[in-house]
Amino acid sequence: MSPRPPPAPILIPPPAPDSPRSAQSIPPTGIQGDLEQDLMGLANALYNLGTTVVNDSTKDPGTGKQVGLRVNEVVRYLAGLDDMASHLTTRVPMQILTDIDNGRNPMHLTKDRLERAATENQFMNGKIKAIESYRQLLDEALVETFFRSC
Repeated sequence: MSPRPPPAPILIPPPAPDSPRSAQSIPPTGIQGDLEQDLMGLANALYNLGTTVVNDSTKDPGTGKQVGLRVNEVVRYLAGLDDMASHLTTRVPMQILTDIDNGRNPMHLTKDRLERAATENQFMNGKIKAIESYRQLLDEALVETFFRSC
């Protein structure tokens, strides 16, 4: 594994209203914590790149040195994440990545899937109760029929 890029100052934005945990929480330890730190660093580097591009586009042409430095910082984070990928066993379903690429919030996806699972669970519970009720009625009818004929 290649050496990790030097840590850049991380400007932590306020947490999203639907964030699963606050931005001030301590990341997990081990490779998962390193991954989270690098992802935060990458997000920060991408933000810095975006603001630098906007700022540089309002200035005189040919002053893009800062943009190049910001791009190199993003590339260093991406290379570090690529190196880290071989040490991770967590798999992310392709559908989640596709939905994120299409601009859907993962928290909304999770909420939708949980609501769907709860709805299906209620539907199945209704079926089970109907079958149990039918079985009870059938048992009573069989007992009544067989005891009358004896």
